[in-house]
Amino acid sequence: MKLSGARIFLECLKREGVDVVFGLPGGAVLPVYDAMYDFRGLTHILVRQEAGAGHAAEGYARVSGKVGVALVTSGPAATNLVTALQDAYMDSIPIVAFTGQVPTHLIGNDAFQEADNVGITRSCTKHNFLVKDPRDMAETIKEAFYIAGTGRPGPVHVDLPKDVLLKEAEFHYPEKVHLRSYNPTYEGHPGQIKRAAQTIFRAKRPVLYVGGGVISSDAAPELLALAELTQIPVTTTVMALGAFPSDHLLSMGMLGMHGSYWANMAVYNSDCLIAVGARFDDRVTGKIEHFSPNSEIIHIDIDPSSISKNIKVHIPIVGDAKRVLARLVQEMAQEQGGQLPDIQRAIREQWLRQIAEWRQKHPFQYDWDDAVIKPQYVMEEISNLIRGEALVVTGVGQHQMWAAQYVKFKHPRHWCTSGGLGTMGYGLPAALGAQAAFPDKLVVNIDGDGSFVMNSQELATLAEHQLPVKTVIINNGYHGMVRQWQEIIYGGRFCAIDLSASPDFVKLADAYGCVGIRATKPSEVVPALEKAFATPGPVVVDMVVDREECVFPMVPAGGANKDMILTHPNKEQKAKAAKSQTGF
Repeated sequence: MKLSGARIFLECLKREGVDVVFGLPGGAVLPVYDAMYDFRGLTHILVRQEAGAGHAAEGYARVSGKVGVALVTSGPAATNLVTALQDAYMDSIPIVAFTGQVPTHLIGNDAFQEADNVGITRSCTKHNFLVKDPRDMAETIKEAFYIAGTGRPGPVHVDLPKDVLLKEAEFHYPEKVHLRSYNPTYEGHPGQIKRAAQTIFRAKRPVLYVGGGVISSDAAPELLALAELTQIPVTTTVMALGAFPSDHLLSMGMLGMHGSYWANMAVYNSDCLIAVGARFDDRVTGKIEHFSPNSEIIHIDIDPSSISKNIKVHIPIVGDAKRVLARLVQEMAQEQGGQLPDIQRAIREQWLRQIAEWRQKHPFQYDWDDAVIKPQYVMEEISNLIRGEALVVTGVGQHQMWAAQYVKFKHPRHWCTSGGLGTMGYGLPAALGAQAAFPDKLVVNIDGDGSFVMNSQELATLAEHQLPVKTVIINNGYHGMVRQWQEIIYGGRFCAIDLSASPDFVKLADAYGCVGIRATKPSEVVPALEKAFATPGPVVVDMVVDREECVFPMVPAGGANKDMILTHPNKEQKAKAAKSQTGF
């Protein structure tokens, strides 16, 4: 059966089980939109800017576990998409991004809305393709989805010249993919897993350090089984929140730059660090020579290039986190004779008591004020209201870290944030994608006033499709995290951080056809949140908070995690922080 390239494209999406496409049309992809006019079984959500399409696809993928899809046209549309591709690349989020391209005979001629999409995206995708013949369309798309969703997940880009979309070809969709040079390792080496089990059994102060790979591989049940069997405390990166229940006795929450004091101290004093699906990012490790300096390090990761890239490890295990953890649980059960021996249990209990002492000594805390809203209080009340059942999305900045510290999670894939790239403007479109994946779930986008305005136009998309995302803006009138660094590291030399000229967010919400609510004092916080969560359709809550509140604990870039700044620092601490500073 002969079909146009555009129709083959749509049929391929259908065969891959795609139900939602986030996109924005333009000249080079108009053949696809024309074919979409009478095509059934596919929902298209029209975003207002192409970066929004990419971030929405990320949000969809993050919460659903499926590959997200974005479709935009050529030239500036493709370059607008690059930020989302890099964001997905850094955080290992599986999306396939399709861009339009000028006809093949015009490529390289500086044609209208031409850009070297393949060249531009090569460094920020797992792989990319240029389709030059409609006969190659089906195989290319099959490979694109396979690459995006297997191994270490990530973004794949497919460039579609306009003439390829118009020409006809026979449609045959391949059942399988065979790529000779791409063979991810899923099963961990049995010998290495046995070595890891023996090392863990001997350890007196072990810690499980868990990254986003546990979420990607749906390995939360295996992680819980291993932690409970061995009585090992668990700390997560910002990307792995929800991989382990926040209220579990073994949970230490997030580690790193703005992580908990007790998690960072546990890692520093550990004698065995089991890293699972994590990449030892600089925001986690701080000064490398002071990161868990006396521990034997076991590293489980599906990406061999991540192992010993930043920190030399003692027992590397290449494989899928879910499968490796399952085998490790079996080995530990055999090593322990089915349960932890009494002597070993007593040693682990002593270790857990030490961690509890650190937690009691320096918990997350803030100073209450009857007159002004503290952002931490907002996070506490959001957490109390959603009870771990909502999908929580954030932008990037102070609000992101407060959410990571104070919001409690019960389930994996209920937390969606920009980790590696730290993309401001991520929150609203990612929440849009999460809501599209689960229309009946409560989706809460916790955003900052600076981050929100970068993609606030997507309120129109929410209103058009009646996607009931609830956005809570932590409005302090500043680029808050930049201000915090300027206060602590740069001696209070504040520059280019004042956002007092931001729009009235309640009026902005109304202008886009959404509901706007404002809270300016603590007594209004809970009523505002309750009203927002109970209101049908999209809602924006403007939480006017303390303008100068800072996120603590804090480790200055280049500093050691053991030397956390826990409260507003004195002059000596500021000088030390400035000296350790090696980059934002």
